[in-house]
Amino acid sequence: MELIIVDFTLPESAIAVQRGIGDICARYDLDYWQRCESEKRWPEEVWQDLAKGGWLGLAVPEEYGGGGQGLLELAVATETLSASGSAGGSAFTYVLTPGFGAMTLARHGSRWQRDELLPGLATGELETCFALTEPDAGSNALGISTFARRDGAEFVVKGQKIWITGVQRATWMLLVTRTIPAAEAKPRSNGLTILLVNVPEAVAAGQLSFQPIPKMGANTTPSNMVFIDDLRVPERNVVGEVDQGALVLWDILNPERVLLAASALGGAEVALRVAVQYAKEREVFGRPIGANQAIAFPLAQVKAKIELARLMLYKAAWLFDRQLPCGTEANIAKLTASQAAWEAADHAFQTHGGMAYSLEYPVARLLADARIGKVAPVTEELLLNYLATQVLGLPRSF
Repeated sequence: MELIIVDFTLPESAIAVQRGIGDICARYDLDYWQRCESEKRWPEEVWQDLAKGGWLGLAVPEEYGGGGQGLLELAVATETLSASGSAGGSAFTYVLTPGFGAMTLARHGSRWQRDELLPGLATGELETCFALTEPDAGSNALGISTFARRDGAEFVVKGQKIWITGVQRATWMLLVTRTIPAAEAKPRSNGLTILLVNVPEAVAAGQLSFQPIPKMGANTTPSNMVFIDDLRVPERNVVGEVDQGALVLWDILNPERVLLAASALGGAEVALRVAVQYAKEREVFGRPIGANQAIAFPLAQVKAKIELARLMLYKAAWLFDRQLPCGTEANIAKLTASQAAWEAADHAFQTHGGMAYSLEYPVARLLADARIGKVAPVTEELLLNYLATQVLGLPRSF
């Protein structure tokens, strides 16, 4: 019988990330993150500190000036930053550039793409965003209609994207297109092609434009409608292979789920910490409200759910780093972490009572950020549908 050893301790590399990010986070309190949100501005000071410390290049191979680490270390970085007080705002710090950009190109980029982009991504000099979702496709990634038509050594792209975060700061966009219409692709996952788009050049040429979407939370980074009009992209900017972009796409979406789960988990920790502190300090009827089981037990339940979600989060990242199937684990991590974040924020709100409405406290921001995870980047219902049909084998409803 084969002996299997299970080790639940984090590797030294991840512990070093926790300490390093934690040291930076200690310089920025909840009031800082409140100001960033209310002023709708990117946390530039934190970004620069992360860049100076080399923490933005965790997923960049060492030969390009990075740390040569994997998704587990990125997840730990995201969780640590989120738990410090940034909550949902932290997701974009590690998803947009280290996740979408560095990790994708390290795995799938051509030699030219790696040489051109990875050194700048390691230092934070270059930033990336990811454009998949469309107004008529939503969570149906295979149903997108943005089309890239070959024209000699270039592709000419036309289409529209929605909820694309970080375009304003991005130097490069990973743009998901169709090179075979969805109705003609067999199987439907064929005919996807991912292109690297130089955002400043495309905007200057009038081939790409964007419009911010007013939103209820996560305002440290704008989300946008993106309009693409006869955008010309050189063939050397194809990430992976033409028509085979689905192979790259899964290696973008699974890390995205993991990193957003990590952000949600950190947000849950913040909300729980804020609620516990208030429950200890607030006295009614001569005793702290935390002495009441109606307050204490829901918070204890949240703590249990956070710990359970963390186990699946780390497992999913561990599997991805070893190039093992991780779709189920990534989806479960995203589902459970988002649920824990929402319950933590909701109970924090209830613990504060009427004072939760006051912007003197961070509860309203935490609630808004936590609600995002139940619908984005994929809805809770679709995650459950995946588990029902792909894992349990139940019949499909469509």
